[in-house]
Amino acid sequence: MKVVIVEDEAFAALRLKKMIHDFNPEIQILAELESVAESVKWFKSNPEPDLIFLDIHLEDDLSFAIFDQVNISSAVIFTTAFDEYAIKAFKLKSIDYLLKPIVHEELAAALKKYEQYSGLHQNSVDLQSLYNLLTGSDKKYRERFSISVGTKIKMVEVTDIAYFFVLDKGVYLRTKQGHTYNIDFSLDKLEEMLNSATFFRINRKYLVNISSIANMVTWSRSRVKLELNPKTDEEFDTVVSVDRSAAFKNWLNS
Repeated sequence: MKVVIVEDEAFAALRLKKMIHDFNPEIQILAELESVAESVKWFKSNPEPDLIFLDIHLEDDLSFAIFDQVNISSAVIFTTAFDEYAIKAFKLKSIDYLLKPIVHEELAAALKKYEQYSGLHQNSVDLQSLYNLLTGSDKKYRERFSISVGTKIKMVEVTDIAYFFVLDKGVYLRTKQGHTYNIDFSLDKLEEMLNSATFFRINRKYLVNISSIANMVTWSRSRVKLELNPKTDEEFDTVVSVDRSAAFKNWLNS
């Protein structure tokens, strides 16, 4: 069996490769690819593998973009850290997936299933339909937050929020009017709750509303520094991190 791994986290790719060889040392891993661009280039110049392990979120785009640029008929097993909503989409479409962090037993079951049904369903995956399910308008996003202010509870509409940020060990939101409130969610959780077309995590400390970006300045190492409205407390906290720069530029143009 010939396999390609498409995964942008080096540790996750290494771990998956080891588990595949633990299952069957004779499986040949042809390539380990990290991005949509690298994957498209490889698939255009190499014979197709039997099976692709495909991460959904890559550093430069969703992996579905690969199939927009090159025809691939290989079987696909998706590897994903998506939430319960997305898992329902996979099940609805009868698509093989492995939920991260991948464990040996589930990988073995997926490979055995592939070996048993190899060639019978390689072209049956409706990628466009799956993409619509994962990113479509039927997914419900958070519309407001209830904030405790002393003994009172205040409702803040998401459309009124300029950005979320980490300060010390707390997470705060700042409204477009300049008001700041503590909130009981991590930035990781907020990313799941909010519409990614509107909010983007630029680094470890800031999740910003696109409408709050007042100006952008070229920074070192091909990065971008944002000037937000209202202004932030620390001048250099709003530099887009290196690992998010490509995705940020794609987000601006989407």
